[in-house]
Amino acid sequence: MSFTAEAVQSFRFLRYEFKPDTTQVLLHYAFDDTCFFCETLEFPGADLPLSPEREAQLQQVLRHLHLVAGISYYKAAIPPEIRVETGDLDAATAAFLQHLYLQGLGEFAYQNGVSLQQRIKFPCAMTATNVLENVTVAQQAKLPRRTLVPVGGGKDSLVTIEALQAAGVPITLFSVGKPRIIADVVACTGLPHICVKRQLSPQLFELNQQGAYNGHVPISAIIAYILAAAAVLYGFDTVVMSNERSANVGNLVQDGLEINHQYSKSLDFERRLAQSFQQVLPGLRYFSLLRPLSELSITRLFSRYPQYFPYFSSCNRNYAVQKPAEHAGNWCLDCPKCRFVFLALAPFLPKAQLEAIFTTNLLAHSEQIPGFAALIGWQTHKPFECVGEIEESLAAFYLLSQQLEWQTTAVVAWFMAQVLPQLTNPQQLVQTVLTPTDQHQVPDDFLPVLAELTGRISAPSIAPHLCAHC
Repeated sequence: MSFTAEAVQSFRFLRYEFKPDTTQVLLHYAFDDTCFFCETLEFPGADLPLSPEREAQLQQVLRHLHLVAGISYYKAAIPPEIRVETGDLDAATAAFLQHLYLQGLGEFAYQNGVSLQQRIKFPCAMTATNVLENVTVAQQAKLPRRTLVPVGGGKDSLVTIEALQAAGVPITLFSVGKPRIIADVVACTGLPHICVKRQLSPQLFELNQQGAYNGHVPISAIIAYILAAAAVLYGFDTVVMSNERSANVGNLVQDGLEINHQYSKSLDFERRLAQSFQQVLPGLRYFSLLRPLSELSITRLFSRYPQYFPYFSSCNRNYAVQKPAEHAGNWCLDCPKCRFVFLALAPFLPKAQLEAIFTTNLLAHSEQIPGFAALIGWQTHKPFECVGEIEESLAAFYLLSQQLEWQTTAVVAWFMAQVLPQLTNPQQLVQTVLTPTDQHQVPDDFLPVLAELTGRISAPSIAPHLCAHC
């Protein structure tokens, strides 16, 4: 049996519901009148029962979570009509969703050879009284002053965790799902942890098997609204993310549209989300502590926390929805994330220590040259992955080219022969990459934490084996 996306005329947002007895949220969608989806979210240990004001907050959040999470199902057919059957959308919400779907599905559209620029159209009404009434009731309840830190098992969130703990900020960790990597990292921190369970509709996987469109979705945007629901159900008013500034930079431009694999981690999305939350959940703060920092700066900071080296991983093959990782250990050793994290850590760790983390020296294998070349945009665009900017990879390679123990490795030797002669001022490039920017959304009470982080980036004790003139 095959699925014909072109035969689908409408994508329908049917309804959403919260079941207090099971702490489950159900999100219902459909293609026309023939194909129905139900996504399930479970919030174990939620602080129930909710007051009427908190219940109004939750309903307001779930309405928007329903709309944002629908992107996973809409993409299977990208039908020409979008029907919202849970109430009228105001103009601001419709515009937010239209922008998110267009930008968040940019990579998906590129990979599938389709255009969405004139296709995605969310309906809106001039007045949406149902939304305004819910906001008024929801504003009557204040969220407790508590801090939630999402953790994915990678280096970035661990830098955030260590910075907040050093500043004496009480935090609770959060994840959607709890694969082995996350479980190990959470155990290593010793911090309290909230785990929300998410189950995509089985019908979506059936359609994928039948030939439906498939590809990348802005998962961080979906998690942002799951976090908003968690803020109500567990009692938090602050979410501290760990998205770095390189997430702001796209992979390529096509037909005038920048395609950014990390759009829902970008500062643009963070700012738009802050505006959305003013309506959806007034009082919730959502920002990235690491926004001013490059990935290279973050790995420089992370190199000071060897207690996490046996447990962390940034390899996305550990988190595959349908197929768990088939490789041993924490790293597949053959993807852009593995290559980039290895490259970004290499200037700041002794070679033997880095090899112990990855079980091999990725830079020693000549067959890895094309993959590393892509990280510096050599005859191609930056990979569709959560990796640093091209300039960061160039800076990391330059730092390695100045260290004797790396100069003879296959990939670094290739860089020194082919790329290094074309760099006009590599030392200035390194300085620029490691200098924090002032573009961020960090609130005033967290600025001292940010200042301490940026101060440590320039401290020579961060990486004493770094070449002296760099």
